[in-house]
Parts: sequence; C-alpha cells; structure tokens
Amino acid sequence: MYQLVLTTCPNETVAQNIAQQLVTEKLAACVNIIPNITSVYYWQGELQCDNEVQLLIKTDENTFAALNERINQLHPYDVVEIIALNIQQGDKHYLNWISNSLK
Repeated sequence: MYQLVLTTCPNETVAQNIAQQLVTEKLAACVNIIPNITSVYYWQGELQCDNEVQLLIKTDENTFAALNERINQLHPYDVVEIIALNIQQGDKHYLNWISNSLK
C-alpha cells in the first residue's frame, strides 16, 4: 500500500533538511514542501497560532516505521505530527515510480 505522510515543520530550513534526508535515504520517493500554512492548536494549555511549513511525503507502508523514526530524529519538535494516509488509487506509472524510488 502506498502512503501519503503529512508532517509540519517550524520553517523552510528544517523542511528542506528533512525532505532531502528522506529522499536521499530512500525513505520517500518525493516530498512536496508547502510554505506559509497556519496551524492553530493547543500546546501545554495555551492556544497557539503558528506559521509552519507542510510536508507531503510519498512512500509506502513497508517504509513507514523507518521514515517515522527518521523524521523524529531530524525534527526539533517535542511531539511531531506524523500522519500516514493510505493512497487508495493512483496512476500506475506514478505508483511504480514510487516503488522504484524506494529501492
């Protein structure tokens, strides 16, 4: 099963570093970096409203455990958003490219 993994970063420097490491280490086939998102949440009892960078990470379920561990190693947050969504359908050529990129 192919997956789209979501994580947010505090800035573009952290996002670039994580994205490059994941692709270089073949834990992700591709990472899209979306700057300037606003996240609203509670942290330690206080409402937060932060500018963050969203990563969209293309991988597969067999790679998720190692990818999850690596993101946590590279990320500065105490609690890192790492959410995997299963890809139900996709172009077979693109999905094959993901598989080949993770080898």
